[in-house]
Amino acid sequence: MRKLMLIQVTLIASCLVLFTAVTSLGQDINSGAGTSGFSFLKINVGGRAVAMGGAYTGLADDEAALYYNPAGIATIEDPRFIAEYHNYFVGLQSGFAGYIKPLGLDRTVAIHITYLNYGEFTQTDQSGNIEGTFGGGDIMLAGTYAMRRSQQFMLGVTAKLIYESIQDYSAAALAFDLGLRYTSNRGRHAVGLQLQNLGAQLSSLGESEKDGLPTVFRLGASSRPRGLNSVVVADIILPMDNDVQLAVGAEYFEFKPLYLRMGWNSIGSNLRSEYSDNGLTGLTFGMGLDYKSMQFSYAYSPAADLGDSHRVTITGSI
Repeated sequence: MRKLMLIQVTLIASCLVLFTAVTSLGQDINSGAGTSGFSFLKINVGGRAVAMGGAYTGLADDEAALYYNPAGIATIEDPRFIAEYHNYFVGLQSGFAGYIKPLGLDRTVAIHITYLNYGEFTQTDQSGNIEGTFGGGDIMLAGTYAMRRSQQFMLGVTAKLIYESIQDYSAAALAFDLGLRYTSNRGRHAVGLQLQNLGAQLSSLGESEKDGLPTVFRLGASSRPRGLNSVVVADIILPMDNDVQLAVGAEYFEFKPLYLRMGWNSIGSNLRSEYSDNGLTGLTFGMGLDYKSMQFSYAYSPAADLGDSHRVTITGSI
């Protein structure tokens, strides 16, 4: 009875949030856009998850759960790793690496690190005379703890120490992620919740005021339809500094060890200008390949005038 009530409450909450999302998609630019610091925390992680549109809060059944829902690492039964390189827009580069270690049958811990490199810029004086070059970047170090409360119900928390620098200036912040995940008895369906980047800035760049963090609430679900070698996923994403986002995706694994993936995220509409002719913006594509105890995943995200985003991720057991 309790399980049935939990599913019903989740479905009702999903409908309410979906209604809010649909009514807000056609509005003007959100007044909170661009007001949060440490924007690199919004960059999705994992070739599999990104190729499925970033709709991963409910699925969260592999190493990428470290980003999308910390409760999900409680499903991992042996030591695992994740390593990723991301060739981002306009020459930016980012990466992600993590290690997950189960402690017995119902507890799991992990550490992970992510970074964003801005590249090199030319420094000039007020008259335009070149004085040299400078760079900048962001880095985050995090620790995660997850546990099973029952065979179906999991929860997790991540603590993050965040650092940003550009030229001679730097800033720091402390944040937390809180996640819940519930699966059906046979594991074919799952729902997940996450409150992401809940915290505060500890210091600011130069003498500027401290900014808020890009706090996000995520609600997601996944399902493995009967008779189909696939999984379908959907997320509703509510950032505190932007409009509601919708994400959907699917993975087809009929041809194992080859996996085919595709997704869509409404954030793509923010990347397309009035004169852009890239109709694929918002769509994502990718594939995965198992090799021994590892999986290699690739994700491609077109972004109109900003260019294309390519991501390669390696996951496996240790």
